Amino acid sequence: MTIEVCAYSLESCINAQAGGAGRIELCGGLGEGGTTPSAGLIEMVKEYVQIPVYVMIRPRGGDFVYDFFEEEIMRKDISTAKKLGADGVVLGVLHPDGQVNVERTKALVEFAHPLKVTFHRAFDLTPDPMKALAAVIETGAERILTSGQKPSAPEALELLAQLAKKANGAIEIMAGGGVNHTNAAALAETGVHALHLTAKVFRPGRQKYFPAGISMAGEIPDEKSVMYSDLGLVEAIVKVVNA
Repeated sequence: MTIEVCAYSLESCINAQAGGAGRIELCGGLGEGGTTPSAGLIEMVKEYVQIPVYVMIRPRGGDFVYDFFEEEIMRKDISTAKKLGADGVVLGVLHPDGQVNVERTKALVEFAHPLKVTFHRAFDLTPDPMKALAAVIETGAERILTSGQKPSAPEALELLAQLAKKANGAIEIMAGGGVNHTNAAALAETGVHALHLTAKVFRPGRQKYFPAGISMAGEIPDEKSVMYSDLGLVEAIVKVVNA
């Protein structure tokens, strides 16, 4: 079983590799749930990390219905990811009613070729998971990242099992959302092909002075702390799935 670490920094990517993870989903925009990372971060990660790196292609936070200009930005970011040596990309486009936008997602999958594509957790915002599964397969994506349409994957063991069975080898199902070493065994038993986690912990930042009442983010995580993927947490889940 592949363990994929969702990483927002070079430090996290190095820890993911050292801990035995098999793949990285590289993101920026922590407070928005993951957006396209900077070109500089992609380049540095590819310099220091040897395991596959899939780059998030999401031009902004918010929903997954994109206009013409946003889609053009996604294409530019895919091209950048290719040039910098990414092994794959992560994306997804929906219709306003929550259905998978097969035509536009498929066009992006084809544009990304030969890079492989993960359809991200936009899948969890669709009204019919089995219909969405068939639609994503039609786009040509390699895998689906899903929490089983629940706030966390451990709450959705039944649906995850159904999705893995229904996929029947046509696409990989990767469980993500609330995944850690304490629930990895139960998730693996559903038949999913991979587990996705951030393995996140926080530490105080280096800056000591902050004026009262001012915040760049306005919410947690804020600029007073730094999130990173913890080596020990990665090692723990790898140990569980390899037991």
